Amino acid sequence: MSVDSRFLNAMKTVLERELDGFQRIEECQQLTAGASQETYRLRVATEEGQRRYAFRRSPTSEKGAPIPGQVGLATEAKLLQLAEKAGIPVPGVVYLLKDSDELGSGFLMQWLDGETLGQRIVRSEALAGVRPHLARQCGDVLARLHAIEIDEDTAASLPTVSPAALVQETWDAYRVLDIPVPMIDFTARWLLEHLPADTRQTLVHGDFRNGNLMIDESGIVAVLDWELTQIGDPVRDLGWLCVNSWRFGKDDLPVGGFGTIEDLLAGYEETSGITVSEEELRFWQVFGSFWWSITTLNMAHTWRTGDTPSLERPVIGRRSSEAQMDCVNLLIPGDFELPPEIKLAEGTQLPMPAELLEGVRTFLTEDVAGGGDERFGFLAKVAANSLGIAQRELLYGPALAHSEQQRLSALFGEGSLDDLRWQLSRELRKGLELTTPGLAAHLRSTVAGQLSIDQPRYPALRGTD
Repeated sequence: MSVDSRFLNAMKTVLERELDGFQRIEECQQLTAGASQETYRLRVATEEGQRRYAFRRSPTSEKGAPIPGQVGLATEAKLLQLAEKAGIPVPGVVYLLKDSDELGSGFLMQWLDGETLGQRIVRSEALAGVRPHLARQCGDVLARLHAIEIDEDTAASLPTVSPAALVQETWDAYRVLDIPVPMIDFTARWLLEHLPADTRQTLVHGDFRNGNLMIDESGIVAVLDWELTQIGDPVRDLGWLCVNSWRFGKDDLPVGGFGTIEDLLAGYEETSGITVSEEELRFWQVFGSFWWSITTLNMAHTWRTGDTPSLERPVIGRRSSEAQMDCVNLLIPGDFELPPEIKLAEGTQLPMPAELLEGVRTFLTEDVAGGGDERFGFLAKVAANSLGIAQRELLYGPALAHSEQQRLSALFGEGSLDDLRWQLSRELRKGLELTTPGLAAHLRSTVAGQLSIDQPRYPALRGTD
């Protein structure tokens, strides 16, 4: 993304003043543009040679105000400085913007090299030697992070959230959507009935997972994305790292798709002296999948309302069933039946609707996606994914809906499918026993059926963790 001359001139003024031996800006590329934050890559010529930096800012029109749930950039810079002092690998903060700089709120930091894409971290041959050690390193890093002492001003700029409040706030965010998803209501009830007792309160990163870690052949290069930092139960960070969504298909390695829980907890205990049980960890694994199941629905909602036009958002919304299935396997594991395979050409039309969709899907994946434009190719794959979901909905949806309605009728009597879904959600919210006969089997089959439409290759369909 290009940047305007006013921005470049203001940036040049800052760099001339703050960098010894500064000569000129050789490259300034905007990498991301969010609702309240932007990230740039800078390449600068100095008397000692080229240097690279990352620059994060909120534009002046935003006045540095973070969006709800995110810390401000000044606070984020302070957290990075505290983390560096604690021996946590992070980009070093070079300069914190002032109002007089006329660049908004933000900071300049070191540019570091390493892999950040979770799919590559769990599969790259170059990282094969370090992967077995990453879980223990994560435990060590999190122990150091949770031991950071913060001053009153920094503490005042961070939200403090108890486990009970966190569950309730997340559940409330789903209920605002006004849709019945009984597995989400079931999970919320379970979480509120199994809240951890006597929790510590420490600094919590809030998004410590594969995808927010920079890795190279030596190990963890940097812990990134501190926007969701808060004060709360530190085990939340450990549990979030183990959520199935961040294993990128390597579900046999529960820690980020690269390690074991035993190594993670051993690394944490060795540095902190604190023993965390797998039962404590399990609560926050369940919460992480619960939170992600709702967050994906919220992303789809912002697309439906027109707030965030995007080809990707509605597809991300369909990922809710992945996280719901993870909750199923953690809370109510057991057998379920998947729909039988249906041939694309079954029927009397020539060609059948599912065949037409297959033709377009194949064109997008094999012809358009390989056209050379990386971003356009990615969007072609997203579009093909959308068509695949629609195709499976066409083939399997009616039979799955019929089975779901039959199971609900056995629980509550006759009614339309939507009415019965709403009845189950409302009964769960009012206190329906989670051990009600037939409830677990119904939820398991319903979520598995939906996931077989949304993402049939998701590992959770193979059974429990």
